[in-house]
Amino acid sequence: MVNESTPQAVDLFLVARIVRSYVAQNTIGFDQLASLISTVHRSLSGLGQSTPASAPAPPAPAVPIRRSVQHDHVVCLECGYRGRVLRRHLRVAHGLEPAEYRVRWRLPPDHPITAPAYSERRSTMAKQIGLGHKSQEAVVSTPEMVAGPPQRRGRKPRSPTAE
Repeated sequence: MVNESTPQAVDLFLVARIVRSYVAQNTIGFDQLASLISTVHRSLSGLGQSTPASAPAPPAPAVPIRRSVQHDHVVCLECGYRGRVLRRHLRVAHGLEPAEYRVRWRLPPDHPITAPAYSERRSTMAKQIGLGHKSQEAVVSTPEMVAGPPQRRGRKPRSPTAE
């Protein structure tokens, strides 16, 4: 049984390789070399030891997840902001994209970022102006382009030369 309070046995060859690589890329004084070796050794011996203080606590939502989506608004789980659309708020205030936000809060991929009433209103407007349907003019006929010889622009045509 290994006691977690004692440091792990560290391969000194590994410490030497890490220090050698660091010194090859960086300039340090002779007086700093011993400190570098001890720091690398201490860091390697501390790996794998879990401390209760180092484990981040899971985030707590500002409102319950079930109440974050209302008919008229959606609520940001990060800070409690209420709005019709969260996309811009998430990007500006929290530096998150909607997919990252959903992963952070363990939300399903189809969790709404837009209020349902707002989505319905935008959908109705789009249908009224005919978005998503081909216009009748484009369906009737499209004129065919007749390709002729390529025309040159920007300079005078050449005059025929006498031979």
